[in-house]
Amino acid sequence: MTKIDIVSGFLGAGKTTFIKKLLEEAIAGEQVVLIENEFGQIGIDGGFLKDAGIEIREMNSGCICCSLVGDFGKSLEEVLTKYKPDRVIIEPSGVGKLSDVMKAVRDVAATVEVTLNSAVTIVDASKCRMYMKNFGEFFNNQIENAGTVVLSRTDVVDAAKVQQAVELIRQLNQTASVVTTPCAQLTGAQLLEIIEKPDTMAEDLMKEVQEERARMKEQEHHRHHHDEEDEECCCGHDHEHEHHHHHDDDDEEECCCGHDHDHEHHHHDHDEDDEEECCCGHDHDHEHHHHDDDDEEECCCGHDHDHHHHHHHGHDADEVFESWGMEHVGPCSKEKLETILDELANGNAYGDVIRAKGMIPSENDGEWFYFDIVPDEIEIRTGAPDYTGKVCVIGAKLKEEELKKAFGRS
Repeated sequence: MTKIDIVSGFLGAGKTTFIKKLLEEAIAGEQVVLIENEFGQIGIDGGFLKDAGIEIREMNSGCICCSLVGDFGKSLEEVLTKYKPDRVIIEPSGVGKLSDVMKAVRDVAATVEVTLNSAVTIVDASKCRMYMKNFGEFFNNQIENAGTVVLSRTDVVDAAKVQQAVELIRQLNQTASVVTTPCAQLTGAQLLEIIEKPDTMAEDLMKEVQEERARMKEQEHHRHHHDEEDEECCCGHDHEHEHHHHHDDDDEEECCCGHDHDHEHHHHDHDEDDEEECCCGHDHDHEHHHHDDDDEEECCCGHDHDHHHHHHHGHDADEVFESWGMEHVGPCSKEKLETILDELANGNAYGDVIRAKGMIPSENDGEWFYFDIVPDEIEIRTGAPDYTGKVCVIGAKLKEEELKKAFGRS
């Protein structure tokens, strides 16, 4: 099946440079067809590509809308039928809409064996704000529909302007990988992997957050029911919570308040406390549905019963944990990074941190630091440049402003 990669971007953004790097360093052994759909008479450097054995199908119709709606799909189908390539790279018009190109590819895929492998948008970091303001309908569309946004000229543009571009892009697209490391520092193979595979760092960290939340919920659940080994019931009777089990009829006794205190394995008779009987004798059904009045209502015994997602009020780990992240983190000396990580792992200047992870460039060109911490443990290693510097911190009562100051560009 033929893979189709779309590399979009406004005129002059650096699409040609990006495509050349892929062709030279990542897919040189594949049979590739490049389809241009350029506005006006501006075309790619055909000489280089033809020398590399790349077939070029130019469609300089001058009318992007007509070209996309009518001729584009037919031309793509002809190329696929004639050349049967391993991969097709489409370079749409610099002023076209990425969504239109993606739709045309999907339409062709209905009759020809092709798959939309990636959709990349190249953005000139120095012109992002201006293009967004003046050509929003087209420029924004390219960002909104991209799986990967590559910022060009980040090696010569002021760091503050690059950060501004990242923030503007994130307002339009929350999920795309945003590449801020200069492409010259990345290999073609790295770039290909980035555009073909979604960024999993945030996904992996959120999985860890969910696991930690589940652990906390279990702890809070037990703490709620077993603050002490011997807990006093609301009726005034003392019920022993030892872990051994009895077999006599009287071992599971009903309290005078009507509450059945069965503490085997710390669970009630019903599945995971979905339906439990309150100490006042009232039956509080917690099975997924919500009450018509308030989700959190006070029982007649004075106990606060939180009916939202089976959790007791004040014991929802979602209210305890939070995560903070930053993209496009600037260069940092090893000494400064060690100071920050030491405080993250052992202090509380940034809040109650339980996990932090990231990769950031060092002040030495081409050297990057990868770090991973948990309380009292710090790991730092060096590695190859990644597509952008980023940090993710997980904890409670995180001090975001302090974190921004620590990892922000000075």
